[in-house]
Amino acid sequence: MGKVTGFLEIDRQDRKYAPAADRIRHYKEFVIPLSEEATKDQAARCMNCGIPFCHNGCPVNNQIPDWNDLVYRGDWQEALRNLHSTNNFPEFTGRICPAPCESSCTLNIEDTPVTIKSIECAIIDRGWKEGWVKPEIAKNKTGKTIAIVGSGPAGLAAAQQLARVGHDVDVYEKNAKPGGLLRYGIPDFKMEKHFIDRRVGQMTAEGVTFHCNVNVGVDVQVADLVAKYDAVILAGGSEKPRDLNIPGRDLPGVHFAMDFLPQQNRRVSYEPVGTNEPILAGGKHVVVIGGGDTGSDCIGTSVRQGALSVTQLEIMPKPPEKENKLMTWPEWPLKLRTSSSHQEGAEREFAVNSVEFIGEGQVQKLRCVRVDNAFQAIPGTEFDIKADLVLLAMGFVAPVQKGMIAELGLKLDARGNVAADTIKYKSTVEKVFACGDMRRGQSLVVWAIREGRQCAKSVDEHLMGASVLPR
Repeated sequence: MGKVTGFLEIDRQDRKYAPAADRIRHYKEFVIPLSEEATKDQAARCMNCGIPFCHNGCPVNNQIPDWNDLVYRGDWQEALRNLHSTNNFPEFTGRICPAPCESSCTLNIEDTPVTIKSIECAIIDRGWKEGWVKPEIAKNKTGKTIAIVGSGPAGLAAAQQLARVGHDVDVYEKNAKPGGLLRYGIPDFKMEKHFIDRRVGQMTAEGVTFHCNVNVGVDVQVADLVAKYDAVILAGGSEKPRDLNIPGRDLPGVHFAMDFLPQQNRRVSYEPVGTNEPILAGGKHVVVIGGGDTGSDCIGTSVRQGALSVTQLEIMPKPPEKENKLMTWPEWPLKLRTSSSHQEGAEREFAVNSVEFIGEGQVQKLRCVRVDNAFQAIPGTEFDIKADLVLLAMGFVAPVQKGMIAELGLKLDARGNVAADTIKYKSTVEKVFACGDMRRGQSLVVWAIREGRQCAKSVDEHLMGASVLPR
């Protein structure tokens, strides 16, 4: 633990944001890190709570009290080694993970959890700055070959783990650069893409080969990969979006969020936007349907593009401002969450259902109705919202099954994901494994990293009979 009485003496202090008026003028990160001394003070607040529920709150089971203590004592290099022992990419999770570990912190009973996410980010950022993060090249090669389809966090984690024990790993990515939704779904103002490039450079030095602009199932037949490699890991995303089939859905100006967000990410990185029509919010009244993280990302991007107004609609009732600790802790609570993008200028409407898109040749407004707790329309509550651009951010239902999945004839679970358990991660086809959103459905980056690591161990055991890789 850190300082024995630290949680009694030191108040919680977290990273701050640059002013909204400044940050909406660019797409760069705007979180202001704590100083080294302030970070050590926050690490000192980690208490000897007996049962560290933060371990269970964290999907990758980070040894949080251990590296908090190391930071408090100034041993940053050992803190980095400890952090990397469970998490391949803490610079990703330290920026975009919602920090379920902090909800599970014992101090969260008083709404003052340890600033775990900020400390994690400080450790890895210092590690890169000091040159402590280096390629870990396998001393001996096994001669075994593995193909990984998808270069999001699950595919990257699996690739790095397998390369470090001597396997030859080829990663296939349909886009121009590796990273999956980390690169093309997460806006740059939440995580700049040079962090991905830096890790890809490290992994390339470790022996991982990246094949970009290769869409498996279209450009390359997946059956050929299965025949060529000793094992194949399917680590693509859950990319089939949930649609809203109401009158007027086919009007121009109604788009899926994941048609909108990648375009802006490509503009920022000077990539071609693609052959689809440009989707821009500048000078428009924007309506975002869906109250999750993707919807929040649409808000922040629309504001930066110069939207006249942004309204976010959520069919669920408005959550409470604070959770009932005695009922929820240490589980992830349902409560009202206000993101940095919400603070930049957005109206939020809860318990609202969308009824019809209205317009002539272009969407012009959205007809809505308020609903009760059973999601039934409340008579007499219909209203219209001006809408020049509507972004559908209602989540994703499953991986795209046309192509690779259909070609292999993989068994699917009840939700349309590739069927595989969390012990072996084996699909119903020999030599083929599945992990991340491909297996579990839409989820968090930290769950993807966990599944990629665990799948790598299973593949290593499958190929070698035993494995030194951790679960």
